Amino acid sequence: MKRNKKRIVVALGGNALGNTPAQQLKQVRAAAGIIADLAAEGHELIIGHGNGPQVGIINSAMNYAAQCGPRTPYMPFAECGAMSQGFIGYHLQQALQQSLQRRGIGKTVVSVVTQVEVDPQDPAFLHPTKPIGNFYTREEAEEISAEREFTFVEDAGRGYRRVVPSPRPRRIVELGAIRKMVQSGLLVIAAGGGGIPVVEEDGELRGIDAVVDKDMSCSRLAVQMKADMLLILTAVDRVCINFNRPDQKALDRMTIGQAQEYIKEGQFAPGSMLPKVEACLEFAGALPGRAAVITSLESARAALDGLSGTWIRSEETVPGGMARYGSDLCEAARCGADRCEAARYGEARYGSDSGGAAPAETAPQGAPACPAFQEDGDVLVTAI
Repeated sequence: MKRNKKRIVVALGGNALGNTPAQQLKQVRAAAGIIADLAAEGHELIIGHGNGPQVGIINSAMNYAAQCGPRTPYMPFAECGAMSQGFIGYHLQQALQQSLQRRGIGKTVVSVVTQVEVDPQDPAFLHPTKPIGNFYTREEAEEISAEREFTFVEDAGRGYRRVVPSPRPRRIVELGAIRKMVQSGLLVIAAGGGGIPVVEEDGELRGIDAVVDKDMSCSRLAVQMKADMLLILTAVDRVCINFNRPDQKALDRMTIGQAQEYIKEGQFAPGSMLPKVEACLEFAGALPGRAAVITSLESARAALDGLSGTWIRSEETVPGGMARYGSDLCEAARCGADRCEAARYGEARYGSDSGGAAPAETAPQGAPACPAFQEDGDVLVTAI
């Protein structure tokens, strides 16, 4: 099935990449094949990824080495984040390049060590919540805290862990370079682990000990790149309400208003689905008429056909919330299809690649006309 070519920012979860170098390499290869299939369809892709397990491993290793003797200095957390970007980016870049070559696609993959500017006055700095690194006894935590002014909290009875702030991203520092790379035809990996958090002081950037949520950074990148879609890949095919309850319900679509109501009800777990939904709200709110989608890695291609995932859009993307199929605003149609030829009625095509309409007599039997747009006998997909 042919699709409109899109600029898509893909947010790949860090936990999907494994916990050891060998495990990561194996799982990255599987992910690369799916991402390469999207590239094979002509989409412009910018890949972001998480780094939760990996940066924790690096941070723990560096802390352990520093405790063993003075030869190994303490490594700031921002530098650990940069290491994780290189580590994961290397594996992902290599696997993607090989997957593209196997498909006969002469596209070059590049990984960008990415800084993300945050607001030094962000309220998150007053309330560190993101756990990182090893577990310590209370005595060890107090000793380290006194020496380095770290904040520790007890973690579910397993010991004490350091917590750092998780401020919201303000600006992708390397945005201009990323844009030029994408425009030149490169497949770009950027904002790994949410990016290296930096603040501006006296006209200069300085790394800080913090973690920027990767979904929020990918959303910011998607907005600044004016992407057609934000695609967040996680462990589930769709977002659910009443999760793990008898009345659990998977959602095919949400408007911004509906999602905000669900957030008020506490439907989405903090640190899990909540930041993903919030990232989608930011993107959909900033670029009306464009969609953010949450689905699993395995369902990524089906999601582009409107056959999987939870689609999040603004309430009024175009007048009436609908648009002519095949047009640039076709994603706004309430039918939820990526475009009108997306398999809501099998493989039947409603329009040409350029978005022109098909005569009424060519419509599949039983396919009702769409109230969104009718002109000169054109037939359109039902908008529901």
